[in-house]
Amino acid sequence: MEDVGVVKRLQISDMLVRVIPFAGFMVFIGVEEVLRFLRGHEVVSFSEQSLFWLYPVKTFAAAILLFWLYRRFSELNWRDLGRIPDTLLSLFLGLVVFVLWINMDWNFNALSEGTGFDPGTVADTRLRNGLVFFRLVGPVLVVPLMEELFWRSFILRYLVDNDFMKIRIGHFTWFSCLVSAVLFGLEHHLIFAGIMAGLAYNLLLYRTKSIAQCVFAHAVTNLALGVYVFISGKWMFW
Repeated sequence: MEDVGVVKRLQISDMLVRVIPFAGFMVFIGVEEVLRFLRGHEVVSFSEQSLFWLYPVKTFAAAILLFWLYRRFSELNWRDLGRIPDTLLSLFLGLVVFVLWINMDWNFNALSEGTGFDPGTVADTRLRNGLVFFRLVGPVLVVPLMEELFWRSFILRYLVDNDFMKIRIGHFTWFSCLVSAVLFGLEHHLIFAGIMAGLAYNLLLYRTKSIAQCVFAHAVTNLALGVYVFISGKWMFW
């Protein structure tokens, strides 16, 4: 009986299960910003291209964490995508968020002057193709799952009650809806575009009661954005 008690105490909490992948991803973003700051003040010296490696590393790390914790995501039901009207709504909303996003690149909307990832600056073809692959696959397969589990499953419910697991998916309150959307916006380079996207995915959750539908809509947005960036060459969105 004592051994069972020890095992239970060592289990990761429901909160950490949904926070760890997101937190790990954000740590890498923080490391990148620190390195850029140190480089800008000539404390360290390295090429801009060296920082491009951080994206594949943080994407792979988040993917490993999601795979490790996957069985704990009880709210994630992919069979929800079989509800065709809801899935068509998610597809439509994902594309709407994409269109609004690329038209909300106002200067006052940005936290800083973003340069993004320009694959043309990478001379080696295989390396360039590998980095482009991660820039397309990461935002479509890893980031939507990681962010929706954190924002729509955890934060949106945690803002209603600290014991968030007893709150049903899609439970609405004005406070949780608006605060989570603002925080979601602050996570992104384009703040108001991020708030818009946060509100859109929140509304989708209230309508469908499905985290899987939110993941799908988010993935559609990111896929459309990735294709747009690659075709248009507007690298600041990357």
